[in-house]
Formats: sequence, structure tokens, C-alpha cells
Amino acid sequence: MQYLFLIYGNEQAMLSAPKETAEKTMAAYAAYTDAMTKAGVLVGGNRLRPTSSASSVRVNNGKPQVLDGPYAEIKEQLAGYYLVDVPDLDAALSWAARCPGAERGTIEVRPVWPRGE
Repeated sequence: MQYLFLIYGNEQAMLSAPKETAEKTMAAYAAYTDAMTKAGVLVGGNRLRPTSSASSVRVNNGKPQVLDGPYAEIKEQLAGYYLVDVPDLDAALSWAARCPGAERGTIEVRPVWPRGE
């Protein structure tokens, strides 16, 4: 079954971290990604650019409205994601707990609704 790991953290803290801290974080993510790849559970994933580069789209009365930035102001911002294919929720939670982002933020684990269901 596929699960999406949504990685939330404090964007300002991440962007203002000292270079050494950022390098350690990136190395931890590289090791985590490598472990998932070797285990054969990684389907995909990516790091996201800062929320300042985001756009939000809504349609009101059939007319699209495009807004700069994220839809809502929140304490933690979506920083990236992983898509994994594992046997069950327990396996997904185990992998999510190993994510470097879990130490400083939150990993939301959501099952993917298969097409056609």
C-alpha cells in the first residue's frame, strides 16, 4: 500500500540554520533516502522550495483567483514529501519515525487512495 509522508517544519528555522547544521541535515536526509531506496520502499519524493515561492489557486464563481504564498498561515510549513510503498500502516509509521524531519517537526502519514477505488 502506498503512503505519503508530508514533512512539516519551521521554515524560518530551516532557512536561517548555520551552514554546518544545514549540511548535517541534508546528509541525514540523503542517508534516509538511500535506506528507503535499498529497502525497495521508496516510490518518490522531493524537497519543496520556500513558501515565498508558492502560489495558491481558488475558483470563485467560475473565475480562477491566484494568490501569492501558501493558502494558510501556520506554525509549521510543508517542506517536502516522500511516497512509499509498504505492506501496512505499521511499516509506514516505522519509516516515518526514522525521517530526519520528525526530530524537529511533524511527519504526516497519509494513505494514498488507489485509482479506481
